[in-house]
Amino acid sequence: MTQTSTISLEQESSDQDEFGPDRRGHKSLERRCLASGESRDPVYMVRFVLDPDGIVTPDVQGKLPGRGCWVSSDRKSLEKVIAQKGFARGFKGKANVEGDLVTLTESLLARRVLGLITMARKASVIAMGFDQVQSMAREAAIAFRIEASDGSKDGRSKIRTLAKAMNREQDLPDPIVVGCFTADEIGQALARESIVHAAIRPSKLAKSMKLDVRRLSGFRDLIPLNWPDRAHEIREK
Repeated sequence: MTQTSTISLEQESSDQDEFGPDRRGHKSLERRCLASGESRDPVYMVRFVLDPDGIVTPDVQGKLPGRGCWVSSDRKSLEKVIAQKGFARGFKGKANVEGDLVTLTESLLARRVLGLITMARKASVIAMGFDQVQSMAREAAIAFRIEASDGSKDGRSKIRTLAKAMNREQDLPDPIVVGCFTADEIGQALARESIVHAAIRPSKLAKSMKLDVRRLSGFRDLIPLNWPDRAHEIREK
């Protein structure tokens, strides 16, 4: 993963735009990262719990019962904890890591983001397909551009130009680009056969999605390395 493809935690924590995290008027209780030993806001982290058999399990929604341990949401931090047997220290006892915990965590984070895309359809805050997305970009600000990893650069370029211009006209940051899913994966999330372009407008759901996309970006390049127009898709403030 490259640094430019990840939503910078330092950058995002200082965002003043309407797509920022909803902190509900209070500061989140900090949690200690097992990898770094530093305390930080849990919105930048992934919680892990032990299942009834003592197996370390990712709790990407933070709702599973039991004592939790926290790791910064990026591949290197989790790999470090696993290599140094940090979960045993964190849980103060036996903690079994079975299979590829890094891949499992990434998969669950990706599934969470795809689930939010599904919710955007149900909440009617998403445009699907080139024509609908282009129309949205001409009329209003866009919080997220969902672009298929296997889509062509021509369609992306046209939408990108319109979306950036509209957001900047309203003094808003460029839309966050999520290009780490295939057209079939996006289509499945939106109850369609295949979707190459989608866009989510500013909304409460977009605020929630930003947190989960940020966490996923620590494990997966949001903007594929093989996109010829990748440099143009890097988000600017």
